[in-house]
Amino acid sequence: MNKRGSGILLHITSLPSPYGIGDLGPGAYAFADFLAQNRQSYWQVLPLSPTAEAYGNSPYSSVSTFAGNTLLISPDLLFRDNLVPADAIDSRPAFPEGRCDYARAIPYKERLLTLAYERCLTSAKNRDRFVHFCEDHASWLDTYALFVAVKKRMGGRLWSEWPWELKDRAGDEMERIGTECAADIEKEKFGQFLFFSQWYALKEYCNARGVQLMGDMPIYVSYDSADVWANAHIFKLDGQKQPLALSGVPPDYFSATGQLWGNPVYNWEALRATGYAWWINRLRHILSLHDVVRIDHFRGLVAFWEVPAHERNAVNGQWVRVPFDDFFHTLFKRFFSLPIVAEDLGLITPDVREVIKRFGFPGMKVLLFAFGEENPMHIYLPHTYERNFVVYTGTHDNNTARGWFDGEARPEDRERLFRYIGRRVHPEEVHWELVRLAMMSIADIAIVPMQDVLGLGQEAQMNRPSVARGNWEWRLLPSQLTEDIGLRLRSLTETYGRA
Repeated sequence: MNKRGSGILLHITSLPSPYGIGDLGPGAYAFADFLAQNRQSYWQVLPLSPTAEAYGNSPYSSVSTFAGNTLLISPDLLFRDNLVPADAIDSRPAFPEGRCDYARAIPYKERLLTLAYERCLTSAKNRDRFVHFCEDHASWLDTYALFVAVKKRMGGRLWSEWPWELKDRAGDEMERIGTECAADIEKEKFGQFLFFSQWYALKEYCNARGVQLMGDMPIYVSYDSADVWANAHIFKLDGQKQPLALSGVPPDYFSATGQLWGNPVYNWEALRATGYAWWINRLRHILSLHDVVRIDHFRGLVAFWEVPAHERNAVNGQWVRVPFDDFFHTLFKRFFSLPIVAEDLGLITPDVREVIKRFGFPGMKVLLFAFGEENPMHIYLPHTYERNFVVYTGTHDNNTARGWFDGEARPEDRERLFRYIGRRVHPEEVHWELVRLAMMSIADIAIVPMQDVLGLGQEAQMNRPSVARGNWEWRLLPSQLTEDIGLRLRSLTETYGRA
């Protein structure tokens, strides 16, 4: 990561595909070719974990931090591998092109996975590959598949509402329910087998063309997950396994009551007693999927805001320190290298910056934050950067560059931008000027959301944090990957030494 390079942020769900949601099929390979042809070094994606309509299809709320999202499995690749017949693929709903249609894609994909499951394991060769996959991933796969199968049997209820034998994972009951749910468990494992087979093939294809995959790992996990169910001792839970404290951030300029996220917080003393085994397994797993990983809310690995579970907002929380020296030294003993990007946006205290600098993790800069105040030494203005950073025009939680300029930037913000770049520009060119600022900066890595390469407006924003529905739906149209767009991106990449 200490070489100059650039890349594009585009989640898998946003890829072109005729099946209601982006997937790991031809659209993904075409995008990898686009990146390679235009001399990009990175393809950044959002978390690959399973999503649920109940949580707004957010990749940051999942039943597992280890499992893959089977919605991303490609029907075209299933057909290529003779796992589903053509008529099953063709009998799809009339999906829209430019948005994800989760409501209809989910049952459609589930039908295809059932067909593939019934056909695939009749082959001895496929059965052997499946068995080897299950053995290699048993440390998390057995628990995940059992959790999903039991949750289905329990009508989707929270695991804390299950009968105590299941909630507490009593040995005899686990064996009994495992036998009863054997078929559902195997089917869940098979879906993971297909996902990881397709993902690793795509990763190999990208790496062979000089493109590294950058992943995204939320620091916290969902309470209603296989992770908390199977590892209750490493979270702050009470005797009934209900959260004692929840995650969030304190009040700040943006919110007088802070943010209460609702994830259970870690019991770091319990983690330390295990040698941080769960975290080591988690990092080992995600680094097998990606070449580089961004850790969301990195500051929570130094000190985190802990809010008593009975509170309605995040005001009455407290900072709790993590044994970060011991934690990171343990990690560096277990990993040859840690290609981690520290998401250090928001309220970052000196102790967090010291940890990031001491261990050499790149931090983040976001250009859309640079022009909101009259401060020539603003930390997000490119002339203030150091090399060991990743600069973004914006992130998945921000408006697009054009959407910001048209709908959020005040007149004085626009004037500061014009003064910084040295000239006034038409709104249709603003996104390219921000891309240029990112590319020409001293930061080692520049990442641009695909929406900003295309100059799209607010309608293409991936996530609006204050809005519960309608997020994670934007998709790229095949016609938008034009030769002219690629050549302009490549020209900036070469001009500023990032090719």
